[in-house]
Amino acid sequence: MLNSIALKAAGIAAAITLTTVTAASATQAPAPHVTEGAVAVVTLRYDDSRAGGWEAAIAAGVASWNSNVDNVKLVEAAPGARAEIQIVATSGWPQATLGPVRPGGQVRVELGSQAVAEGHDKTRIAAHEIGHSLGLPDTKPGPCSQLMSGSSAGISCRNAVPNATEQSRVESFYAYGLASRTPADGRILVDAP
Repeated sequence: MLNSIALKAAGIAAAITLTTVTAASATQAPAPHVTEGAVAVVTLRYDDSRAGGWEAAIAAGVASWNSNVDNVKLVEAAPGARAEIQIVATSGWPQATLGPVRPGGQVRVELGSQAVAEGHDKTRIAAHEIGHSLGLPDTKPGPCSQLMSGSSAGISCRNAVPNATEQSRVESFYAYGLASRTPADGRILVDAP
């Protein structure tokens, strides 16, 4: 009889232990689920408040980059807010600071009317100069299919879309939600022919 009581007590103790372990396991938070192919996005703000006459070209250039790279998102800065990309209109040749610009950093884009006066497309100019801010140097001379060939593609070129190589390079600069570990190059690239 004593054996029978001991066995029952052991069985109850085992059941309590099993219940406690099961309950503890059930209350633990599940492991985070990482979606394969998820992309961390770096948001960069731009200020075009001093680029009068270029608004439509800037909007189209920004839209081109936003629809062709997955891990960088360009957004217009709120009035008075700090922006990583300062865009201004000038009377000279287009030029820009070579990036890649980091969040919190700052580069300058100058959209020069001299290139427009010679027949170059405003949207291509805006997208090209933004490309410099994102870290892409010129690829001159080059075909119209390369956005970063700039003015060397001629005045008939209207392409404002980065090609696959240009897209890939920008995405590598901003991989894993981080801007390149190196700061913006800082050189000013003037896009005169």
